[in-house]
Amino acid sequence: MNRRRFLTIAAAFAASPVAAGPDVAAPTPAIWTGRALGADARVVLLGASAADARRIFAGIEAEVRGVEGHFSLHADSALVRLNRDGRLAHPAPEIVEIFALAGAIHDATGGAFDPTVQPLWTATALGRGQDAARKLIGWHRVRVTPDEIRLDPGMALTFNGIAQGHAADRVAAHLRRAGCSDVLIDMGEVMALGRNGAALWQAGIAAPDGTTIARIALSDRALATSSPMGTRIGAGAGHIIDPSGGAARWSTVSVSAKDAATADALSTAFCVMDAGAIARTLAHLPAARIEAIA
Repeated sequence: MNRRRFLTIAAAFAASPVAAGPDVAAPTPAIWTGRALGADARVVLLGASAADARRIFAGIEAEVRGVEGHFSLHADSALVRLNRDGRLAHPAPEIVEIFALAGAIHDATGGAFDPTVQPLWTATALGRGQDAARKLIGWHRVRVTPDEIRLDPGMALTFNGIAQGHAADRVAAHLRRAGCSDVLIDMGEVMALGRNGAALWQAGIAAPDGTTIARIALSDRALATSSPMGTRIGAGAGHIIDPSGGAARWSTVSVSAKDAATADALSTAFCVMDAGAIARTLAHLPAARIEAIA
């Protein structure tokens, strides 16, 4: 079971029908399912007609394609071209925006969130020596302007710790523009808008063995859960890599925040941070909070 499967479980809890009371009919949802960044995705929409839902769902698919075109590591995306060429000319404003957020989370976590870890991830996955890869890590070496993004030779980035959340945020923005107020979004990270009938959306947080360790109510808030050993790479190493070379400290970390990209990045970083460092980060980000940690 991988990390994104944990979050699919969480979304399944969130999308379960909630009793609305004896005098309130439960709303009938329109449900979109598809693929986002290589994994199953789902949107549960309340209060839309069939015709409106078809139009809205087409927009969801366009948003997902846009995020994949920017940040996928498995297609001819802007990120793939940047990693290949060391340079990306005229990046889309959306890309510059996520680079800025990644930099802010990098600073807030003392460097624990660092997209430049990709060479080390690759070396670990392929069982290669890590010394050369470690020399390529360093967010301060990523140069970003509205006109160009540049990397030092040999560097490569991964946004797998923030792109799924960004996709959820993009879909949420599309739905708000469409006038939707009661929605559950699962793009690998969960974003809840409004309510599930007369109740809030309910989300379950799953541990690596699949058991539910917590349930929380969500409304206009995002939830992201990370588990280093949810996916194993190389000789059984966890897929979340500590840029400083340490080991993961937690088996599961779940974070909620106002936006899914922030929750995604923090849940990733917190897996390799001690309790004191996590507390110091949250002191600077009061809109985010730990929902479960084990």
